Amino acid sequence: MIAASSLDSNESTEVDLSVILPAYNEGERIGKTLMRVRDYLTASGLSREVLVVVDGAEDCTAEVVRQQARQFPELLLLERKTNRGKGFTVREGMLQARGRIRLFTDADNSTDIAHFESMKPLFASGFEVVIASRNSLDAGGAEQAVPQAWYKRAIGRAGNRLVQRLAVPGIWDTQCGFKAFKAEAAVRIFSQLTIDRWGFDIEVLALARAMNLPIGIIPARWINDEHSHVRLTDYLRALVDTWKVRGNLKAGKYRL
Repeated sequence: MIAASSLDSNESTEVDLSVILPAYNEGERIGKTLMRVRDYLTASGLSREVLVVVDGAEDCTAEVVRQQARQFPELLLLERKTNRGKGFTVREGMLQARGRIRLFTDADNSTDIAHFESMKPLFASGFEVVIASRNSLDAGGAEQAVPQAWYKRAIGRAGNRLVQRLAVPGIWDTQCGFKAFKAEAAVRIFSQLTIDRWGFDIEVLALARAMNLPIGIIPARWINDEHSHVRLTDYLRALVDTWKVRGNLKAGKYRL
């Protein structure tokens, strides 16, 4: 169960932008990220909400969010005591959000919230889904300003070739944690997700493609955090999830 702390009134009226931050044991990092998100959103003039979805954290993550909310009235904490995975956690936030556009981003701000500025023109021109990529083959100017360890990059490149072959052709970086959706697209996609952990990005993009939703891509200037929760075994699980997505598509298990 999620315990929802309505740190604002959480009225049912729409807002321009919902920002969803999945968080697991992020007590040391999420405070700084929330301050950065607050500063950007305040300057943007957009009506907004920020949903931090705590995924069974064992540290002070939820308390840090509550402290931040004293100066950040648009903040909503969704707290679950059981760890279910990033995919499950983003899905909960997306389906509870009120934004006409719904963006999920990482709690370490590895792709800075200001990248949303580059997304706005693409949404205005008709894209339903806009993602950030760290690969210049997707978008010129993309870079890993502070890169992952070489072996993670090598595994990621090899894995992406399989992901493209099986589920998401033509996208070289499916895993960058900065993706935004118009509200209707978000509901259509996230209400059908079956993958609870790291492979969910692949399912999201595969569904968007299968639904013929236009996908825009912006370049990311990405900064790796050495304290990332992603492990080598997670890359392998994501590849297993890719086979699952391909099987689901072939079996007609999604409503397209």
